[in-house]
Amino acid sequence: MSIQKKNRAIVLGGSMAGLFAARVLADSYAEVIVIDRDALTGVTEPRRGVPQGRQVHGLQARGQQIIEDLFPGITKQIVADGGAIGDMAGNIRWYLNGKRVAQAHSGLTSLTVTRPFLETQVRDRVLELSQVSFLEQHDIVGLQATEDRGRITGVRVSPHSEADGTETTLHADLVVDASGRGSRTPVWLEELGYPRVEEERRKIGLGYTSRLYEIRDDPYEKDEISIGVVSSPATPRGAIAAKQEGGRVIVTAYGILGDHPPADPEGFDAFIQSLQVPDIHQAIQGLEPVGDPVPYRFPANQRRRYEHLTRFPDGLLVTGDGVCSFNPAYAQGMTVAALAALTIRRHVESDAPLDPLRYLKDLAAEAVDGPWELMVGGDLAFPGVEGERPPMTRLTLAYMKLVQEAAVHDEEVAIAFMRVFGLVDAPHALLEPGLVLRVLKASGAAASAGIEL
Repeated sequence: MSIQKKNRAIVLGGSMAGLFAARVLADSYAEVIVIDRDALTGVTEPRRGVPQGRQVHGLQARGQQIIEDLFPGITKQIVADGGAIGDMAGNIRWYLNGKRVAQAHSGLTSLTVTRPFLETQVRDRVLELSQVSFLEQHDIVGLQATEDRGRITGVRVSPHSEADGTETTLHADLVVDASGRGSRTPVWLEELGYPRVEEERRKIGLGYTSRLYEIRDDPYEKDEISIGVVSSPATPRGAIAAKQEGGRVIVTAYGILGDHPPADPEGFDAFIQSLQVPDIHQAIQGLEPVGDPVPYRFPANQRRRYEHLTRFPDGLLVTGDGVCSFNPAYAQGMTVAALAALTIRRHVESDAPLDPLRYLKDLAAEAVDGPWELMVGGDLAFPGVEGERPPMTRLTLAYMKLVQEAAVHDEEVAIAFMRVFGLVDAPHALLEPGLVLRVLKASGAAASAGIEL
C-alpha cells in the first residue's frame, strides 16, 4: 500500500524535539505527519518512549523564550494550569560548592513542571495546527530512497495492531528524525552506502532517583519555586527539590561515577541527608511522599558528529537526542531541541534548495557546540571523569571555580552565570573584561594575589 502527496514533511518521534520540529515545519509544509510508536493524543502520564519521564525536567531560560515564541501565550497557560514560575536567579535557592548563590532578579523565566505536563501543553498546541496530524502506535521500519540513494523520499511504517508486520510507505518531501538517543539514522545511512557517522561518548556514570511529594508544611521561602544543591568535585552528589503542578514537589537526587542514590525510601533519604547542605533534607520533613523513589541511569554523554560528514542524502534532517544526548544534570536537552527547531525553521524557510550538509553544520554551531562544551567542561571538573585536560582546559576550570565563588557574593556575577547556564548567553560572556574584574574581586582571587581592585 502506498500513500503519496507532495509538499509533505514527516517527523519521526513525537517527543519534545519532534513537537518543536513539527511546529516550525507547519509554517512551510502543507502537511506534517508526526509518527511515534507510543499513543500520544490525550496521554498525560509518563510514556514508555520517554523512560526518564518520571524524573525532574528543566527547561532552561532560553528554552522558555523559544517555546513562547513558537507558541505565544503558552507560559501564561502553563501557570494557569498549575505550573510554578519564577526568576531563575531570584526564586531558586541555588548552592554551588556548598555555598548559597546571591539571589537577584535576572529577568530569566524558570518553569518547574513535570515532563508529561509540559509535553502535553506543547503537544496540544501542535495539534491545533491544521497542517499537523499524528500517526500513533506505529513502528518506523526504515527510510525510502530514490534508486540512486541520493534522496530520501519517505518512510516505511508498520502499525502495532498488524501481527503480520504489514508495511505502509508514506512519501514525503522531507523526513526529520527526532526519534531520540536510539535513532537508527546512522544504521540506515550505512545501509544506503553512506559513511559511518562518527560517534563521541563521554562516560559520566550518572544515576539519579526521584520521588514525588505532596506539600504538607510549605518548606519554601516567599515566592521560591525550587532548591538546587549542585554537585561539586569535593562532594559529587547533588539534588533538586522543585515545585510541580498540582501542589506537588519532585525531589531528584543524583550522583556520578557509580555513586547513585538508592531507590528504597530509607536509602534515598540517607543520600539526601549526605548532601553538602541540609536544606533539601530539611524541606522533605514538611512533605508527604507519594509512592516510592524511581531510579534512572545515564551512562554516558553521546554526540553524533553529523557535521563532519561530506555526503548526506537530500530530504533528510536529524535533530534532538539523536544528534546529541546530554548529561541530564545540566537540564539542557529540551532547550537544545528548541534551539535546533530554530535552525530547522531557518533552513526550510529559505528560498534556496534545502542543503542537509549545510543544515548539519549550522545545527552544530547554533544549537549543540556551546552546550556540549559547557557540559564537557563541567564534567571534567570532577577528577574521576575520563578525558584529557590540556592547559587551556585546566585554566578554564580554574576560572569557572572563581566565577562560582564570586556568584556567592556578587549579584551581577550570579546573573551572568545564570545567563550562561540558562543557555541565553554563550560561555565567552563570562570573559567580558568588566565581569572578569568583578569575579577576581568577589572571589577573593585578587586580594590573595595582593592586587587591590
